Parts: sequence; structure tokens; C-alpha cells
Amino acid sequence: MRISVAHSPDSDDAFMFFGLASGAVRADGLEFEQILADIETLNQAAFEGRYDVSAVSFHAYAHLADKYALLPHGASMGDRYGPILVAKHPLATDGSLAGVRVAVPGRLTSAFLALQLYDPSFDFEVVPFDQIQQAVVDDRVDAGLLIHEGQLTYAADGLKKIVDLGEWWFDRTGGLPLPLGGNVIRRDLGPELIGRLSRLLHDSIAYGLGHRADAVTHAMQYGRGLDRSSTDTFVGMYVNDLTLDYGERGRTAVLRLLGEAAEKGLVPPVDVVFAS
Repeated sequence: MRISVAHSPDSDDAFMFFGLASGAVRADGLEFEQILADIETLNQAAFEGRYDVSAVSFHAYAHLADKYALLPHGASMGDRYGPILVAKHPLATDGSLAGVRVAVPGRLTSAFLALQLYDPSFDFEVVPFDQIQQAVVDDRVDAGLLIHEGQLTYAADGLKKIVDLGEWWFDRTGGLPLPLGGNVIRRDLGPELIGRLSRLLHDSIAYGLGHRADAVTHAMQYGRGLDRSSTDTFVGMYVNDLTLDYGERGRTAVLRLLGEAAEKGLVPPVDVVFAS
């Protein structure tokens, strides 16, 4: 049976799927087709139910719960770190984002949702995530919302941190991580196949964590210029115990994020379904 699995072409996602991609985790009777695309493209594809298993933003999941369940493995959460708003020049001294034009990586990204919760008064322009940093350097926008490896490299371009949304969320929620992306699975695959695929994903992540050096080597080809040390740092930020399983803390964080967003009318109210 062929199963389509879609994820971002990023070092952390590549690390998670190393066990399956390398053949170390055997999927007897199943053939995996891996599709690589940026997170906003995957968000849009999920609305069509295009892939059996897919990485999506938690922001997008609020619109997808009728088609997909959240797998308990594979989440990316910022535990006192996360998307970073950066600027080349000082912004308003009162801290308001009113009138500030921000390059964002997509309307359905969790980074965009978190920035709306932080201060909804900004103007925005959607820019591919890997072009945002340069857009700020070139003064095409006032500020940029950085995800992925940009969180580690912005200072080298002379940019300054305005706010780390992961830090902000941690402080205002009493220590919760900021949910960014998760893996979802089509609900119409049925409980038996869902359970089997869930276990395979868990085993793939666990294999990467247990064979870190090899998994980091594999992940480096998706690091967009990061050296080995920086790739290892970035992977460590987003592949950890919360990735193996949400646990109570992770699930509480997801419910808190989507609940607050629904209260503010940023997403529809959603019944979050965690697959087994």
C-alpha cells in the first residue's frame, strides 16, 4: 500500500523522517512516497486532503480538523523560543506594531497567528520564508517574521530582534511551549492504519534521536547553508521529547493557542482530535 507523506524541506523534518528514509525503520507492506514543500504550500494542500500524512501549521489545523487528526508524534514546538520578529531599524518606542509593514511566511502559519495574538495592528506582506531576511536587509519591509534557520542567522545580517514569540508565549502562559507545526493524518484511513502509521512515525523520530550523528548528517542537506554545529542546534530546538509525544504540557499548549485564537476570531472554534 502506498502512503503519501508530505513535510517541509527543512533539517528538523528531515531528521524526524531519517529512520524511515534510511530504511532503518521497516514499514513492511507499506511504501512511502515523500513529498517536500514549504509549510504554507502544505497547509493549502491539506485543504484538498491531498496527502495521507502531512506536516501542517497548527494555525491551519484549526480549519482542517474535519479531515485530519493530529498524530501524537512529530510536533514542532518552541520551548521558550520560536519565530522571531526582526528589523533593521528601530521601531516605535512604545512597542506597538501599528503601521509597521511585516514580511510574514504565510497567512496560515502559526508564526503569523502568534504575531496576531501578540499585536494585531501590523500591516503585512506574504513573502516566501527563505526570502524574508533579505527583504528586511533591503528595506523592502519594516520588519520580518523569521522561521526555520533564520532564527539562528539574522544577527549576521545586522538585524535586531524585536520579539521572540516563543519567549513571549512562554512568559504569558506560565511556561507553555509555543505550538508551531504538527503532523496530521487523514481520518478516513481508519483506526487500524492510523495506529500503525503513528507507531512508524514515532519509531522514525526515536531512531533519529538514538542515532543523532547520522541523522544530523542526513539533515544537513536541508539546512540551507547551516554548518554541522548550527544544524545540530536547530534540530535540537525542534526535535525533542515534545516531538516524540505531546504529553500533557504539549496538548495543553495546543488547546491554549487555538482556544485563544478562536476567542479573538482568528480561527474557528475547533475540536482538537489527537490520533492514538
